[in-house]
Amino acid sequence: MERRLTAILAADVVGYSRLMGANEAGTLTAVNTIRTDIIDGEIAGHQGRTVKLTGDGMLVEFPSVVSALACAVEVQRQVRERNADMPQDRRIEFRIGVNLGDVIVEGEDIFGDGVNVAARLESVASPGGIAISDSVRERVGNRLDLVFEDMGEQKLKNIERSIRVYNVALEDSAVIKAHDAASALPGRPSIAVLPFNNMSGDPEQEYFSDGITEDIITDLSKISGLFVVARHAAFTYKGKPVKMQQAGQELGVAFILEGSVRKAGARVRVTGQLIRSKDGGHVWGERFDRDLTDIFAIQDEITHAIVEQLKVELLPQEKELIGRAPTENAEAYTYYLRGREFLHRHSKFYYQLARRMFAKAVELDPLYARAYAGIADCDSFLFLHYHEDVGIDGILANTAKALALDDKLAEAHAPRAVGRRYEEVMAEFEQAIALGPDSFEVHYLYARASFAQGKIKQAAALFERAAEIRPDDYQSICLLIHIYRSLGRDHDSKDAGRRDIKLAERELILHPEDPRPAHLGIAALIEPGETERAREWISRALAIAPDDPLTQYNVACGYTKLGAIDAALDLLERSVPRLGPELTEWIKHDSDFDGIRSHPRYQKSLELIR
Repeated sequence: MERRLTAILAADVVGYSRLMGANEAGTLTAVNTIRTDIIDGEIAGHQGRTVKLTGDGMLVEFPSVVSALACAVEVQRQVRERNADMPQDRRIEFRIGVNLGDVIVEGEDIFGDGVNVAARLESVASPGGIAISDSVRERVGNRLDLVFEDMGEQKLKNIERSIRVYNVALEDSAVIKAHDAASALPGRPSIAVLPFNNMSGDPEQEYFSDGITEDIITDLSKISGLFVVARHAAFTYKGKPVKMQQAGQELGVAFILEGSVRKAGARVRVTGQLIRSKDGGHVWGERFDRDLTDIFAIQDEITHAIVEQLKVELLPQEKELIGRAPTENAEAYTYYLRGREFLHRHSKFYYQLARRMFAKAVELDPLYARAYAGIADCDSFLFLHYHEDVGIDGILANTAKALALDDKLAEAHAPRAVGRRYEEVMAEFEQAIALGPDSFEVHYLYARASFAQGKIKQAAALFERAAEIRPDDYQSICLLIHIYRSLGRDHDSKDAGRRDIKLAERELILHPEDPRPAHLGIAALIEPGETERAREWISRALAIAPDDPLTQYNVACGYTKLGAIDAALDLLERSVPRLGPELTEWIKHDSDFDGIRSHPRYQKSLELIR
């Protein structure tokens, strides 16, 4: 008997018996039309799986609560638009309940408490509305542009324990009327730190203002009494004119911190303003004119000012964590910030550049834990993505140094998984996720390791989370194409392909020297049948990096799907002996090769694995 934690959506038609009594044929046609025109497409688009259908309802399973709730919202909004011009007595409306819970799996069906709670939530939802459990509310956080109305603890039929229920406010008027951002999470003030403006007059100094912002977000995130919007969500506002009330509503927070940074030589000026998003009221503001060496003291003062203004109680260990300067060397810090900015760009050239910045930071301060972790991160991506001979021993040595200096660094745990046994890998990644739940790198690397070990469902969930954290990342979506296909989720595979084409195209424009968007994007083009463009991207990838084993491997995948079997096998025979340990395991689970597994040359290629 299999059990798993999953997101469940339960829905039924409001007043179905009355509608059937009035017009049976018309009601059946209308319900089926809505399912075909709206619901089925939204379920597929949000990676859902329809478990069962009844005359007036359905049960759907999703890989994440974010996907489940986003699907529910889109369904209700589109059904509402469809009903706008229809008489009240002919409208088809749905109630929807969404829960995250434990289920029992039997074949294609699911049972258990998680399903029962979803069904009961649906029964208490308002017509055209969505009711969710507290487990969904907590897990979604502020990742969706929604407002939640706390309906309190409720005793649901045949459910032993009381469930805290939230209503999702869908109407614009209800959003404005009901929005109380302070309730973003029960009992915790909520805040978003928008990217600080670079006032230095030099675009090259952008890395410094972004770095200050990111470090303030990191410090505030260490405080258990605060809910802090993750970096990637906050940075979607970078370079855009922002209305505080609108941003607060979109991010679902009660407070917004904005500011600016001006760096000139050995001096720095930082301004910060804490704004109440509900009415745009000014809560706190300060300007700091200091030597650059005081930059950590400035960050500390801003953090403590926010804590004081929001009346948040700091735990003793939190006081120690946010008061700990990562380095006493301001020049090392600036090199580290440059490195981190380059690392976020995720291409071979920028990994190499970032590594040099981190190495310079270590040279200036041999006790700089984050810089050692940064070197290990760069080496991990260079090894996994570009097969660079960086040396696994060096990666482990740098992470060991980082953790010896600061054992709470999430980014130092993930690289330790490279080239190690899966049991050790899992322990490192689980610790990394606990320390950095919003880290893209941790989820992405964990997903790769899981797939290489044949943990396909786990890999899917981790790649999906990585894609949620970084919606602009083409890599996670592209790798999900193969994984969905392995899981028999063909609709999801095609949808991922459609989404990934745009992301990979954007990356090719930004980094035309990098073969990775081209050779990974081949799969995205093949999914919707764009075979001619897929061949163009094959030619482009091989022109950029003809001898790169990863390029050869992914082009071989594309050739296989296009039916060019001999060309695929030629490239496999050339690439397999030079692939790293993770990819030599990966090939065993790669669905692209399912059609040629019995081919003698494919079998011979496997014998070449080191």
